[in-house]
Amino acid sequence: MIETGTIDIFTEGLPESWGPVVDVRSPGEFAQGHIPGAVNLPLFNDRDRADVGYCYKHQGREAAVELGLERVGPRLGDLLRQGKAIAPQGRVRLHCWRGGMRSASVAQLLALGGIRVVLLPGGYKAFRQWVRSTLAQPRCLQVVGGMTGTGKTQVLQALGQQGAQVLDLEALAHHRGSTYGGVGLPPQPTTEQFENLMAEVWHRADPQVPLWVEAESRQVGTCRIPQEVFGPMQQAPVWELRRSLADRVALLSMIYGQGDRLQLIAATQRIAKHLGGLCTQQVIRHIEAGEVAPAMELVLGYYDKAYRYDLDRRSAPRYGLEVTGRSPREIAGELLDRVGSC
Repeated sequence: MIETGTIDIFTEGLPESWGPVVDVRSPGEFAQGHIPGAVNLPLFNDRDRADVGYCYKHQGREAAVELGLERVGPRLGDLLRQGKAIAPQGRVRLHCWRGGMRSASVAQLLALGGIRVVLLPGGYKAFRQWVRSTLAQPRCLQVVGGMTGTGKTQVLQALGQQGAQVLDLEALAHHRGSTYGGVGLPPQPTTEQFENLMAEVWHRADPQVPLWVEAESRQVGTCRIPQEVFGPMQQAPVWELRRSLADRVALLSMIYGQGDRLQLIAATQRIAKHLGGLCTQQVIRHIEAGEVAPAMELVLGYYDKAYRYDLDRRSAPRYGLEVTGRSPREIAGELLDRVGSC
């Protein structure tokens, strides 16, 4: 059975009701960006997709269809078996790039195998339009700020644990924001996939309830925060955590103390022109000797200047909060008490 669904079914429907989201685009397309939680069941691999597309452009639709059938024909049995393995309950939500021949072809194959298929009109392209419109909707943002090492991420996590709405951009980006931010973390998603993940959180957030987010520059590693979100972040109230230098160094040492030394050195070299030649050499020598604490203390000189410059450019309200020696849970509790509702 094949039927047509709506974007809501693909963004809000539970797998128990509608089955998993199945993306039949090529692996390269899927890696660039996909609906969060989707499973890739490619009709074509990247090379076949390129060849069929070239054929369509230069020889026409009929020739491209013949080439596509020639490439896919031997794999039809495997595709059906994989589809059944993906959907043991016999239901899937399925799409391709724009709801064309690829999704229709796989839908027919799966339906012949007894799987109920719901198609997304407009395909992944329609989902990306939903992402843009979702991120443009207003939310009641509250920003957790503070210099590097003040524990902003830990406080954000504690807010979530206490039931607050949280948009953890660094978790979505697999990056802590600074030049050292990728050390020990998985590869970053593309900016497109970062937006997809962000839209999922943004959509679930109640616009009448504060949504907490950490202060970030426009780039979180290689992931770029879209203007629809970054603009409101710049205008939202900032709760500036203030912590002693000793506490900050201790926190950074705990985070990066077990990090790969070569990665730490490479990260240091990326900001060498900001640190200066002598400081860069000192930081690298400390890292090579396994002395992360003095290395981080030297680096904080650069980051503190950058933070003050960024903070002074903001026109939003700013509230200081002394947090030296306090736990993330305690700090989160005070923030929730002070902010209340929107």
